[in-house]
Amino acid sequence: MRTEAPTLDRPAVEQHPGVAFFDFDGTLVHGDTLPMFIAEVIGRRRTRLAFADAIRSAGHRHLRGRGPGVDFRGSIKEILLKRTLRGLPLADAHAAAERMSAKLRWHPPTVQALREHRRAGRRVVVATGALDVYMPFLLREEAVDDLLATGMEVQDGRLTGRLATGNCVRIDKADRVRAWLAANGPAGETWGYGNRPSDLPMLALLDRKIVVRIP
Repeated sequence: MRTEAPTLDRPAVEQHPGVAFFDFDGTLVHGDTLPMFIAEVIGRRRTRLAFADAIRSAGHRHLRGRGPGVDFRGSIKEILLKRTLRGLPLADAHAAAERMSAKLRWHPPTVQALREHRRAGRRVVVATGALDVYMPFLLREEAVDDLLATGMEVQDGRLTGRLATGNCVRIDKADRVRAWLAANGPAGETWGYGNRPSDLPMLALLDRKIVVRIP
């Protein structure tokens, strides 16, 4: 039985008294969802080994000036994705996302803030470095107007292991949020929820900045 990616619920709102942007990993949920997702695909032990290997490979490549990402962490991510997800059927990725969705540890204060913005009629956008192949499954219980995520390339129903967009973190995330505001304005008052230091470039664009600290 094939699992289709869910469509995000986009409630119709007559007026838009502002927009709130939320990071996901370390803001709406505890921890990093990428290792969780890969572990659902290849297992925890192989994920740990693949991550360690990606760190070594990225280090060697950056020393030679040949890292595939724009920064060291980006290179680790790109190497890891290519080595663990290349050739994965999209249906299997969606099935892994289904399993993963039941294991998330949500951060109640931030989730409550999201729901309060929604009740106030504000648009809600999640901006995250997490992958677009699993994020719709994790967000389907929440009313979210839009998702800015790291896109994965798909060919013939399989992941290639390559990115289809920029890595939606740090400066790239800020650029995506800036472009969203330009395309969807006027926005009114803006809110941002993220963690330090990776989300500071995004928060700098917004009127109200909330740095989330999850113990």
